[in-house]
Amino acid sequence: MKWQIGDVTITQFVEIETYGGKEYILPQATPEALRKLAWLCPHFADATGRIRMSIHSFLVETPTRRIVIDTGIGNDKPRGRPEWTGRQGPFLEQLTAAGCPADTIDTVLCTHLHVDHVGWNTVLSDGRWIPTFRKARYLMGRVEFDYWKDVRDPALATIFDDSVRPVAGAGLVDLIDAGHPVCDELSVIPTPGHSPGHFSVHVRSRGEDALLIGDVAHHPCQMVHLDWCSTIDFDPAQTIRTRKELLSRFAGTPTLILAGHFVGGKIVRDGDVFRLVM
Repeated sequence: MKWQIGDVTITQFVEIETYGGKEYILPQATPEALRKLAWLCPHFADATGRIRMSIHSFLVETPTRRIVIDTGIGNDKPRGRPEWTGRQGPFLEQLTAAGCPADTIDTVLCTHLHVDHVGWNTVLSDGRWIPTFRKARYLMGRVEFDYWKDVRDPALATIFDDSVRPVAGAGLVDLIDAGHPVCDELSVIPTPGHSPGHFSVHVRSRGEDALLIGDVAHHPCQMVHLDWCSTIDFDPAQTIRTRKELLSRFAGTPTLILAGHFVGGKIVRDGDVFRLVM
C-alpha cells in the first residue's frame, strides 16, 4: 500500500500476513471478543473474528531523503518460530522495483529492537552478517540499544548479535533520543512500555500528518480495550499509559495511523475509549 502525506510518500512492504492464531501475542483477543467489535471487519479481522495482522516495513520518501522504518524479519535468520527461520523473502527486490535499491537508502530508523523490526538491518554474506544498507545511517534509540546490548538470554542475544551488533560494528549506528529531528518532515516521540526505549515517528508535510506508532498497539482492538497488553510488553502498566496518552493526543485529528502490524485509518473517540475509522 502507498500513502501521500504532503510531499512525503510512504510505501508499505509486507513480509508476512496472517489471520488468527495470535493468542500467544494478544491472548484476550479471541474470536468471540473480536466479533463484538463489528468495525474491525474486514480490514482488521474477518467475519468469524479471526485477527488480521502483518509484519511489514515502511519506505518513507521525502523531497531529500529515503528512509526505511523498521526492517521486519529478514532473510536467512535463525529464529524460534519456524515461519521466521531461514526466510527467503523479496524485500530488497521490492525496494529496487519501487525505484529505491538498497544503496540509495540514506536512513534506517528502528522504532524498537525486537526481532520483527530489525531483521533486514543485515544480510548474510560469505557466512557473515553485514549491513544491508551500506550507505545509510541507522537511527536507534539510545535507551533501547543500551538495554538490549547486554541481554544474554540466548534467543534474544542472537537477534542483537545478527541484526544490530554488525551495523554498530560497522560504525553506521547513531543513537538518538526522543525528540530527535530525523529531517524536516520526520521527528520521533517517546512511546515507552512495549520495549524500554520504544518511540513513534511523526510525519508532517504541507499540513498533513501521519503517525507510525510501531508496537504501541499490535492491533486496533487495543484502542477499545486499552488494558489488553501484549505478552511481550516490557512494562505493561507503562504501555497502557502510553497507549492512552498517544491515542488521546491524536484522536479527532486527520492524522493517518500506521502501526507495526496494521495500517490505515484515523483515531476517533468512542466514549472513554477509541476506535479506528478508515
